[in-house]
Formats: sequence, structure tokens, C-alpha cells
Amino acid sequence: MSVVVVLIGASLLVASGFLIAYLWAVKSGQYDDKYTPSVRILFENQKTEFKNKKANDLNKKMEKENRKEEEKKNIHSNS
Repeated sequence: MSVVVVLIGASLLVASGFLIAYLWAVKSGQYDDKYTPSVRILFENQKTEFKNKKANDLNKKMEKENRKEEEKKNIHSNS
């Protein structure tokens, strides 16, 4: 039973060590991302092109549907 107590104590000691190391790394700026913001502007245009392409595809689809509906109306009105 005393071995379990020693192992629990050791595991808590190791866990607290990792927690302290993590907090130190966060506080010292280890996880700050200084590269991505400077490069983001280079790829920003690609995102807007993709969005524009998506919007154009959606517009084309809607135009096709509108044409079909108009054709149906014209067929029914001519009959």
C-alpha cells in the first residue's frame, strides 16, 4: 500500500513540473505566432478568389433555374 502512495506522490510531482513548464512557456511567449500574420497577406487573395468562384458558381446555378422557370411559364402561356 505504501508503494501506491509513493507512486501517486511521484506522479503529482511530475504533473506539477509539466504544469509549471507549460505556464512558463506561455508566459515567455513561446506559443506566440509571429510568422503567420506576416505571410497571411500573401495568401489573402487566393481566399477571395475562391469565394468569388463559389459566388459565381452559385449565380450561374440560380440563373439556370430562373431560365428553366421562365421557359415553363412561356410554355404554359403559349398553350
